[in-house]
Parts: sequence; structure tokens; C-alpha cells
Amino acid sequence: MLSERSTRSAAIRRCALSGALGFALLATGVPAAHAGSGPDLSRFYDQKITWGRCQGDGMPRDLQCGKITVPLDYAHPRAGKLDLAVARYRATGHRRGSVVLNFGGPGGAGVPQLADSGKDFMGLTNGYDVVTFDPRGVGRSSPVSCGEGEDDAFAAVAGQDELADPRAALEQLRQAAVACARHSGPVLRHIGTVDAARDLDVMRAALGEGELNYLGFSYGTRLGAVYAARFPDRVGRVVLDGVDTLTEPLTEQGIAGAQGQQVALDDFVDWCVKDIACPFGEDARSAREQVVKLIHSMDEDPVQSGIGKPFTGQDLVGAIGQGLYSKKLWPSLERALAELVQDGDTNGVMGFASGGFAPPVRRDPGDRGGTGLTDADDVPLDNPPAALMAINCADDPDRPSADRITRDLGRLRAAYEQASPVFGRFRLAQVLMCYGRPAGTDFVREKVKDLHSAKMLLVGTRGDPATPYRWTQETAERLGSSAVVLDNRGDGHTGYGSSKCVHRKVDDFLLYGSLPVSGSSCGPDEED
Repeated sequence: MLSERSTRSAAIRRCALSGALGFALLATGVPAAHAGSGPDLSRFYDQKITWGRCQGDGMPRDLQCGKITVPLDYAHPRAGKLDLAVARYRATGHRRGSVVLNFGGPGGAGVPQLADSGKDFMGLTNGYDVVTFDPRGVGRSSPVSCGEGEDDAFAAVAGQDELADPRAALEQLRQAAVACARHSGPVLRHIGTVDAARDLDVMRAALGEGELNYLGFSYGTRLGAVYAARFPDRVGRVVLDGVDTLTEPLTEQGIAGAQGQQVALDDFVDWCVKDIACPFGEDARSAREQVVKLIHSMDEDPVQSGIGKPFTGQDLVGAIGQGLYSKKLWPSLERALAELVQDGDTNGVMGFASGGFAPPVRRDPGDRGGTGLTDADDVPLDNPPAALMAINCADDPDRPSADRITRDLGRLRAAYEQASPVFGRFRLAQVLMCYGRPAGTDFVREKVKDLHSAKMLLVGTRGDPATPYRWTQETAERLGSSAVVLDNRGDGHTGYGSSKCVHRKVDDFLLYGSLPVSGSSCGPDEED
């Protein structure tokens, strides 16, 4: 998926990241680490995790933390290494192993997410240690950063009139890409989903598991699918909820995302105007116009935020997008917008950008070339959006030239603004941010198909504003007979946290191996 969470006011807008022999070995299900040829990865596969109490304010007492070490470059494992932060809730019932969670993004740190929402997964501790991690380049795991330059580059392509000189905007994007490489260090060249899938397999081994049991949300479904393609014989019980596309280029993903978010915004406005506290009045049509005007006015005259950064209209677009992921968030989004409109207070909307977590305060940026875990207080403020763009760009092989972008820009902008007058420019700017970066891999688009693995459960939600249901259908067809589809006829981004029916069926599969019939459904109002 193109966009999810970010934790920085000025970066809300970017948001609700080996050779032919190796492929041949993996196709047979034999891990390259133990195949007897190719790079020796045994020191990574043979490690064990040392668990201890998680450090930091607000960390649950029963959450344990640790780390695993992975190669920076799997083709040259002696050239460098990375530590990845991991966390777990231990099984309380009869333990059958571990289940690994990825909450999406790309660019979402798993450890703080599990600390915050662990109660949603306590049912799984009846049989599993519930494990998550900060992927490479994310959170405490060698976090990438672009410094301040990415803000200016994004503004150059997201504002109302800034694309009057497309080549000047593209030059800013190129300079921003250079800044990202400078601030991020060597991990930036090895941050895509293919590398993250190999990290998952090292983690599986470090957890002492012969197969990977996995629950991935949104972008996490892309990661799970890539893992299944790389390691088909090591697929255990795998659930993909809020299924990402494997084939659409970023340009098409952006349009789909803008359309989905616009529908969700229209539904939110219809709900809001029925409440006396709605800051946009009582008429839905007028309220939609006011939202657009508010965004435009804040792009022209940003509001000063509580962390000393200007809060622009595009920042607001990103925050609103996060608040539309679930109807449960609508009352809080309404209050946050009312505080902004009536008092100029950005704290509420900034909370949506951070996913409910307080933004970390960055201290000394230090040296990004180290291998240890980054202190939580030193994670760069722009890490979530920087990682989102780095991973999406690393997974996309398309890099049109400056001439091609300049020629197509008018058509693209019209298409995006037709998809959504609110989210269109924001989404287009995200796509253009790949300009100036190296072309990504074609593995996701070309190789993740026709799998011969254990059955995997794919959950698609009809009213999902971020990952349209058709992506579930298309991905299931692409994966082949391994895919089993559960049709969630509700609303919101992903189904596990919003539908009791989906929650029960996912838990039944993970805990007991009970799969629903492919094509079966959960009704929108089903409660048991």
C-alpha cells in the first residue's frame, strides 16, 4: 500500500516501507543459509534471542524485548550487519510456537504498536508467543531519515501552484533523494521488502520455529506474500489482512488510494454534520467545500504547531487520512478538527499523524552507520515517512525520465484531482518522491505469483479506504491455489480489529488451523 502512518507534523503528508543460484535454492524450499553453497549465513540463522523487560516509559510490564542480527547485504553477509528490535507477549496457554505480526506502513515500527495495542492480540497468546519487530530502516532498527530537505521537496510538488516549473520541482526531488542517502547511511540501499522477507526468515529461525506463522496488515500483506514466494516450504499459518497490490505501479496505487479516502471522507462528513459539534456546520455539501478551503488556506498560511514547525494544508490532509481508517476514530477526528478550526490548536490532528503515539524528540543525530539498536529518543522525527518512501520506491522498478514526467504531469494531476479534490495532490506528490532514487526491484511485480505453499488466509474489506477489495481478489488470483479469501462486508482499513467475525475466523485459523471456505464472508454488522 502507498501510505500509512507518520509521526512528524511536517511529514504527515507522506502518510492510516542474491543471485540466480540463490533463487534456485529458495525455489526448492532449501534455505540458502544451509544449502552448502553461496554466502554462509549460518551465524545469523543459528542465533538465539535474549529476552528482557522492555525499557521506556509506558511499556507494559509483561512485554519482553530483544534483538536479532541480520546481514546488511545478504549477497555479502560479511560486509556489515544490522540489529532489528523485536518484542513479544509470551504464550499463556499451551504454547504451539510463535506468531509474528507486521502492522503495516511501510515504515511502521512494530514494537510501539504492540505495546499500545497488545490487548487486541491476547487471544492469540492461548497458543503463541505474539512477536513483532521494527523492520530494517524503521524505528530502532537503523532508522532512515531525509533531514529537512524532503519537506521542501514535497511542498514543491504538493502545493497548489508549485508545479508551474516541473523541472525545478524535479531538481528539488533529486536533491532530496541525495539528502536521504546522506542522512540514512548504507541501510537505504538494502531496505526493500525482499530484504525484509529474508530478515523474517532469520527471525523465524531465531525464534526456534521450523515454519513462519504470521499475521500481516496492509503493507504487511506484501511482506507476507514476498516471504511466501521466497520461502514457500517455510510457510506455516499465514494471514494477510487488508491485502496490498502486487502488480499495480505506484501511479495507479495512488489514484486508488485517493479514491478510497475520498469516499471515506464523504462518509465522515455525512456523519459529522448530524452532530451539533461538527465544525463544518449542518449541510454536507457546504461542509465538503469548507474542508477543501481549509486545506488550501493552510497551504497558503500554515498554522504554527506545538513542536515549532509550520502545519500546512497537506499536513492536515495526511492527518485526516489517518482518522478515516476506522469509524471508531471519527468522534476523535471531529474533536481534533474542531480544535483546529476554532482555536488553531494542531495537537489533536497531529495525534492522528502519529497513530496516537507521542512523536519522539530527536537528540543528536549521531552516526547512522552503527549496527546497534537506536535509542528510542534518537529515532529521527521523519523516520516513518522517510521509510515509507524508501520501501515503496525500492519495491517499484519504474523510474520515468524527467522528460516523461514533465510531459505526463498535467494528465496525472488532473486524474488525481478527479479521484479526490482533497487527497489527490497529496497522493501524487508521494508517487513523485521516487524521482531521483535508484530503480527498485521487479521481484514483487514479476516473481510473487503461482505459489506452492501452505494455504494462506487473505482478508479483504469491502469498504476499506486504503486497500480496495479488488486488490484482495487480484492478489488471490495471482498467488494461486494457496490463497483462501475471506470477504469482510464491512468498512474500515483491515478487518481483524473492526469485525468480531473476522477476528474469530483469523484466530481459529492461527490457533487451530481451521480455515473458512474460500469466498465465505463476514457481514458488516455481525457481532458473533
